[in-house]
Amino acid sequence: MTATAAGGVERLVVAGTEVARYVLRPELDPRHGPRPYLHPVRTRAGTPVTDALPADHVWHLGASLAVQDVDGTNLWGGRTYVRGSGYTWRDDHGVVAHTGWRERAADRLDHDLAWRDPAGRPLLREHRRLTAAPAGDDAWWLTVSSTLTSATGADVRLGSPATNGRPGGAGYGGFFWRAVTGVEARVWTGEASGEEAVNGSAAPWLAFAGTAPGGGAYTLVVTGLGPGDRWFVRTAMYPGVCVAYAFDRPAVVAAGTPRRNRHRVLVVDGHLDPAAVPARLAASP
Repeated sequence: MTATAAGGVERLVVAGTEVARYVLRPELDPRHGPRPYLHPVRTRAGTPVTDALPADHVWHLGASLAVQDVDGTNLWGGRTYVRGSGYTWRDDHGVVAHTGWRERAADRLDHDLAWRDPAGRPLLREHRRLTAAPAGDDAWWLTVSSTLTSATGADVRLGSPATNGRPGGAGYGGFFWRAVTGVEARVWTGEASGEEAVNGSAAPWLAFAGTAPGGGAYTLVVTGLGPGDRWFVRTAMYPGVCVAYAFDRPAVVAAGTPRRNRHRVLVVDGHLDPAAVPARLAASP
């Protein structure tokens, strides 16, 4: 049975509770990187854990797939980082567009998309599947599976500000989660803690503990780095976590060879004890 909210926005439901909305066709300025995105995402107790269109980075859209440089097209939004010039406004913004459904249900959304350049030509085709499943009374699992295929007949290059010359570990772009928190969040992996130590690492999982502006505590545990992927994380400037596809070197979607990604996020009420994370992951279905 389809789970659709007013205005055509899709819903994900766990045990009768709406835990996320999926904005399929956002009406946005092209400079904001129009693309489907999840927002609001909530814990099972109702605490919001995403932000969208924040004043500091208007093109941050909840949880989404976005890359700043796809064969020269900006599919992230905002200014483009240009080697030798820095961030520059350019007429290079494309769109990630829904093109058709495969399945729609309360706990899963399965559809096709096209990653298009400013002229509307497809660069990549994508098959995306989102699922929501309970993980105990205090948590749930979001799984985002994505298969990217070249639509040009040639290799498609994925880049980031870092691969285009920006220093400072700014290799963002991929599966990005703009969190919401009233105080600076804590971030850690099994090997390190803090923004500086975690950013650019390749640990199997990353935990992010925040407190929503209304006071609700939550923890996100993110998994799903693929070969060559790295964690991009911010806690001081803004709260965000990214499975970065091109953190320090370009990635390629080769012609005839799909790129398969599977990202999972455990959304937990409360602040998890760091020692408890491995057990929670081991209990994953």
